[in-house]
Amino acid sequence: MLSAVKQYLKNFIKKYFYIILLRDKFTPALQVNQRQLFLYYQQCFRENKIIRLSDTGYKVFSQHEEDGLLLFIFAIIGTTAKTFVDIGGNDGVNSNCANFAVNFGWHGLFIDSDKTAVKRGIHFYKRYPDPWSFKPRFVCQKVTRENINPIIEKEGFSGSIDLLSIDIDGNDYWIWDAINILEPRVVMVEAKVEFGFNNVVVPYDPGYSHLTKNPLYNGASPVAFNNLAKRKGYRLAGANGYGHNMIFIKNGLADDYFPEVAVATILTHPSAIESFKDFERVMHLEFIEG
Repeated sequence: MLSAVKQYLKNFIKKYFYIILLRDKFTPALQVNQRQLFLYYQQCFRENKIIRLSDTGYKVFSQHEEDGLLLFIFAIIGTTAKTFVDIGGNDGVNSNCANFAVNFGWHGLFIDSDKTAVKRGIHFYKRYPDPWSFKPRFVCQKVTRENINPIIEKEGFSGSIDLLSIDIDGNDYWIWDAINILEPRVVMVEAKVEFGFNNVVVPYDPGYSHLTKNPLYNGASPVAFNNLAKRKGYRLAGANGYGHNMIFIKNGLADDYFPEVAVATILTHPSAIESFKDFERVMHLEFIEG
């Protein structure tokens, strides 16, 4: 009972007081600063000045420093229609795509199975960044290998998009593997760093829920994701500091500026290294190779 009340109050505060909590995230000053940074990166690219991806991270809406990493990448490789698909984006505010939607005018699709979060997101984007902006699409549905392509297509997205983000704490690997209706230029996926350098994937389970099963036994290792990316025509460009949000760029886009990096280079943070031992708790369970 107490937990339900706390959850209700948390959602109420987020839904009706987001503007107070987030007012510093879409100010004109922040937008100007980010655009200046974007143009600076492009100037560096034209002048053959190399900036390391790992030095560009910062947080606006993303959980960690993904907003800065993605801004840098798109400053170098450019954009097409400025579109995204975010699978597991919660309310679309705590999202790897929110900064682009709010501060850069991107259009996209947020998919999440949490009805409360989706309603909160729709409420937020009706008002912000302003009432007249073209609003992102929201779908409240649990995604599977079987329904992900029809869901995306029904909402009007197909072919080339700029960014695909997947973070569903479970079948992330299998969902990306199944997506064939999109050709994203950049893909960000959440890997299970606890699996270390093992090439392992938890078998597909369409009914999986991280709320009912061992929270450690889900997803795929960074090595497995890297193998999947290569099969799909992408290369590993980097990750957030903790190594779990991996960033892949489509081959043929700024290959020289963003050369492929080894998985080992993104798993250097002490928290990642410390987490490797957690794999021993689930290594007796069923895994397949990625």
